[in-house]
Amino acid sequence: MQRLIEKAQMLIEALPYIRKFYRKTMVIKLGGATMADEDLKEGFAMDIVLMKYVGLNPVVVHGGGPQIGQVLQKMGKNSTFVQGLRVTDEETMDVVEMVLVGKVNKEIVGLINRCGGKAVGLSGKDGGLIRAKKLRLSPQEQGETPSEIVDLGMVGEVDGINSDVIKTLDDGDFIPIIAPVGVGNDGKTYNINADLVAGKLAAALLAEKLILLTDVPGVLNKGGDLIPSLKVEEAKELISRGVVSEGMIPKINCCLDALVGGVAKAHIIDGRVKHALILEIFTDGGVGTEIWAEGSTD
Repeated sequence: MQRLIEKAQMLIEALPYIRKFYRKTMVIKLGGATMADEDLKEGFAMDIVLMKYVGLNPVVVHGGGPQIGQVLQKMGKNSTFVQGLRVTDEETMDVVEMVLVGKVNKEIVGLINRCGGKAVGLSGKDGGLIRAKKLRLSPQEQGETPSEIVDLGMVGEVDGINSDVIKTLDDGDFIPIIAPVGVGNDGKTYNINADLVAGKLAAALLAEKLILLTDVPGVLNKGGDLIPSLKVEEAKELISRGVVSEGMIPKINCCLDALVGGVAKAHIIDGRVKHALILEIFTDGGVGTEIWAEGSTD
């Protein structure tokens, strides 16, 4: 009987969060270990379906870098990266679109639907969802990059979001699953970093939360301990002091951009923890690191 009472108490703990976030949009970036582990993927799908059934509007943006790399390797094509971005020629872009839109996206859609959801797969080209433009690195950003690697090819950045596409799906109780591929005014297809797409999409939708699933517990301090909560200025200071470095910097910057764009809170959480989304959104303690601006409430 005590175990049943404890389960009931967990539901009661979630009640104020269900009420607070009812009909609010949550943009979730899926990537890393969560996509590689079948058990974690299934747990993620269940979390998304539960969120929808209790009245939240989850919007999922996914990556797929490892899967793209595997296909390119089988083709005998090597990948070159500049600041974590894959140099993308036309042949590589065809593979990127094939893998992200044709394979990874449909697998996520199918899994969520099998768990009882109504997921719909999209790329940024559908309905003009993601308008893109060619990403150009400034000389300062290139740093020590050899001079011959300046043009990243068909790598893009977000130039605009058609949020009406997402709102229409939300109104129909569908769950949008988005591959980070956009189209430019020139009609060309561009490969865009999934974190950047998630941040821009969250801002365009004025989302309640942006949640990035990663392969680390969250933002760590100098001693390697998790920092549960960070104000915007504190996050910037960690970067300037070198406490945060490498792959975590663009993730934090993505969160900061989303907050500037009107998102209430951003979270960097450990996708290796099963049901990390539910633990973050519906429990008092949460998991990972939340980043917030002065004046925001939660």
